[in-house]
Amino acid sequence: MTILENVPMSEHTSFKVGGPARYFVKAESVNDIAQALEFAKEQGLPYFILGKGTNLLVSDNGFMGIVIQLGKAFSEITNLGNGKVLVKGATPLARFARHTINEGLAGIHKLAGIPGSLGGAIYMNAGAYGQDISQTCTEVESIDEAGNIHKRTADECRFDYRHSVFQELAANGHQEFILSATFQLTPAANENKTVQDLESEMQECMEKRRKSQPLSMPNAGSTFKRLLLGAADTPNQIAPGYYIEQAGLKGFRIGGAEVSQVHANFIVNADHATANDIKELSEHVQRVVTEKFNIHLQREIILLGD
Repeated sequence: MTILENVPMSEHTSFKVGGPARYFVKAESVNDIAQALEFAKEQGLPYFILGKGTNLLVSDNGFMGIVIQLGKAFSEITNLGNGKVLVKGATPLARFARHTINEGLAGIHKLAGIPGSLGGAIYMNAGAYGQDISQTCTEVESIDEAGNIHKRTADECRFDYRHSVFQELAANGHQEFILSATFQLTPAANENKTVQDLESEMQECMEKRRKSQPLSMPNAGSTFKRLLLGAADTPNQIAPGYYIEQAGLKGFRIGGAEVSQVHANFIVNADHATANDIKELSEHVQRVVTEKFNIHLQREIILLGD
């Protein structure tokens, strides 16, 4: 196991901002994870489990702890037969989705455009275009800070909209590494579809994404979570972007951070933004939307550091 020091997190996040992590480890085995956690304990430092950094905002001051990222050894896909697939935690979600299409399996293919790792997708219960991870996931294997391996059924993962039990554990100071997950997918033929049909549906989703999202600028996906209920006069309108745009904030800037002019629920790094620019802009959006519509937007992006 190699421990790097003062690694710029701007190199490991899709926002392309963030100060240095005091220590950085890429784990290639369960033993590496155990050693990294023991090192954090010895040093009395917090640790953070990093996926692909596509839903993360790291402070300009960095993170005075140890960042642990799963390496290539945790990026594998294994067909178990009868539509069952085992996927390791560091596998890019896009590669998993592409694999299922090639195998003629439906259920994940519409998620091909989501950046990030399988572990991050499980943690956030990632989803798009009517599909999400929880719909086909049957079991998740993880390891806690004491080195205990846990296997949880989908029910035990307590999946909900952009939520899982792993967020609850992390909030209580008990982060777990998602080592792998098992999925039960449906052969396309069982839905009267072909591989070409799955490919077409995936391409349609990708085209929608290209047209509706600011993919040319650094961002971390949707800034705010979908609402459970809209404002009093628009109770069925639950898209945060609607209220942000109605508040006149589309294109609004603080420093180099901008509310995207393509999709109002995206904050983009438009011109050498700092992490503080992005954070302040997200807070400004929350305040204005609350003042105008009496609803509170909850950030979907994870903040790391002070």
